[in-house]
Amino acid sequence: MSKLLVKAKGGSGRVAHVTPENAGWTYVGFDLHRLKQGDTVSAQTGNREACLVFVTGRGEVEAGGADLGTLGERMSPFDGKPWSVYVPQNSDWSVTAKTDMELAVCSAPGLDGGLPVRVIAPNDLGQEVRGKGTNTRYVTNILPESEKADSLLVVEVITPGGHTSSYPPHKHDQDDLPAESYLEETYYHRLNPPQGFAFQRVYTDDRSLDETMTVEDGDVVLVPKGYHPCAACHGYDLYYLNVMAGPKRTWKFHNAREHEWLLNARI
Repeated sequence: MSKLLVKAKGGSGRVAHVTPENAGWTYVGFDLHRLKQGDTVSAQTGNREACLVFVTGRGEVEAGGADLGTLGERMSPFDGKPWSVYVPQNSDWSVTAKTDMELAVCSAPGLDGGLPVRVIAPNDLGQEVRGKGTNTRYVTNILPESEKADSLLVVEVITPGGHTSSYPPHKHDQDDLPAESYLEETYYHRLNPPQGFAFQRVYTDDRSLDETMTVEDGDVVLVPKGYHPCAACHGYDLYYLNVMAGPKRTWKFHNAREHEWLLNARI
């Protein structure tokens, strides 16, 4: 199995755990917690900031010493926009599940930005359609460049069955602004119906990295560098939650030149 593919471990609790140390990179962290009703998860951010994304379910939230009440409403990541909470560095947080739930904890270095805890409600989130034809996908911006954070960029994408995404292939592995930014990235994948599968390839121009992975419901894919397109199989919609971070908080990507013609093609 590819070292870039992280399979969920266990049916409940923290089932995915990506850190800069175990990923072999510098910035992005990602945890996925599956909580039963009544379970509580808590942590301290230390020198990192965090974005708590309610993938599914409802929970009572405390962060930075404040009671934020009960958040979350969707029971499937394919059904509407998420609730999220931004938690700055040197803050504690806890979530107690009011229903069975999935909580994603996205993290990256804090930069002493002095930002407050804030709830990111579904009505605060912008959505957009990218691509055309069988490259159409639907994007929900949770923590885009236009919203304040120190390092994190967080986004959800729904790719209908039979469609491609993160395509034409693009990369963001060079600190070469304004042309391209260096950003590490994780993909947390879900399938609808859940017995489905999709494909993701991660590769570089020189093919020193070239991995093609079958992704199933609940898998995490690491993108340390290179291009990283996805393909959803017929009959199975693909959801993924992206976390990106790097030395500068901006998303500037480079398209694979041999496939860039697709942007202007009538297909």
